[in-house]
Amino acid sequence: MNTRQGFRFSTYEAPNQTPFERLFDIFQELITHTSGDFDEAIDWLRELDKEYELTDEEYTIDDFIEELKAKGYIREEFEDGGGQMGEGEDGEEGDGKGKGSISITAKMERIIRQRALEQIFGKLKRSGAGNHKTGKSGQGDEHTGDLREYRYGDRLEHISMTESLKNAQVNHGIGNFNLSEEDLVVEDTQYKAQMSTVLMIDISHSMILYGEDRITPAKKVAMALAELITTRYPKDTLDILVFGNDAWPIPIKDLPYLKVGPYHTNTVAGIQLAMDMLRRKRNTNKQIFMITDGKPSCLRLPDGTYYKNSVGLDDYIVEKCYNMARQARKLHIPITTFMIAQDPYLMQFIRHFTEANKGKAFFTGLKGLGEMIFEDYESNRRKRLK
Repeated sequence: MNTRQGFRFSTYEAPNQTPFERLFDIFQELITHTSGDFDEAIDWLRELDKEYELTDEEYTIDDFIEELKAKGYIREEFEDGGGQMGEGEDGEEGDGKGKGSISITAKMERIIRQRALEQIFGKLKRSGAGNHKTGKSGQGDEHTGDLREYRYGDRLEHISMTESLKNAQVNHGIGNFNLSEEDLVVEDTQYKAQMSTVLMIDISHSMILYGEDRITPAKKVAMALAELITTRYPKDTLDILVFGNDAWPIPIKDLPYLKVGPYHTNTVAGIQLAMDMLRRKRNTNKQIFMITDGKPSCLRLPDGTYYKNSVGLDDYIVEKCYNMARQARKLHIPITTFMIAQDPYLMQFIRHFTEANKGKAFFTGLKGLGEMIFEDYESNRRKRLK
């Protein structure tokens, strides 16, 4: 399979970009597609350079690599004689006794998450009233910028003294200054509830079948959601797990390196792990997001072996999925499924699964996946607070 297919580059060049900035934009996209493999990303960049003449004699790909090192986006490691890896200091080339490799740094990982956030949720950067709106204003913890009359019970720190003093001058005059309750105004606030979310990502082999890369958009959504919650919703929690033959949690820092494997799809294991994670959360509001494109095709049996069936929908596996959906419903944990496949029989399965959980299902392509998840993230918050 040609992994480069699907890339579309134009000759457009943003104004006032330095050679480094121009290449860095492309590099960020490539490093995401290569799951953090620096060497592969640079190979792609060199191929694109040959085709689109991205560099010239004054600034080459090698110059770009050196600047990445200087800015702390990549680090070079050297293997010593005993097979141990050591990091060169200040970009030094090492002692020549071992083979070197280059990897991205934590700083670069953060940049990739920020880029994913801008790509997927960019339209929300300058929105008005703020985060997780409930439709209810009053004694909250986020200022909306609006002013209203003081009401009994309002906290003193929410009183706008500047506007209140101005009202007192208008109402009573400067010569006979008096500040009464009628003069007081407060800056309104928006109540925000805390939310615990588990995001499940299907990493079965079907996520890269038929020449369509489905894992990279799913990975971008996870990175964007992680950056969004950690920076804008600090009271919320987000846990991420991946599921193939089994399910396991992954830290946010590992998202850029996420890859599919030669796995079947053990949806039951994913939901079970997600519910275990959410049971430990103190927040009242809990939810599961599941991004998948394949049918459930695997179960882990009590003896540790796997029961697998990739032909059609296996009744035994499907019924286990429905049971897990019902268990989550009893725990008041809605499951929102983002189905990125259009097979009618799979869509029917998801409808029955959603009915068992009383959750939600979106049948979507890859385009707009991030916006749909964010919109549902907010709407779930509003729904449970009404």
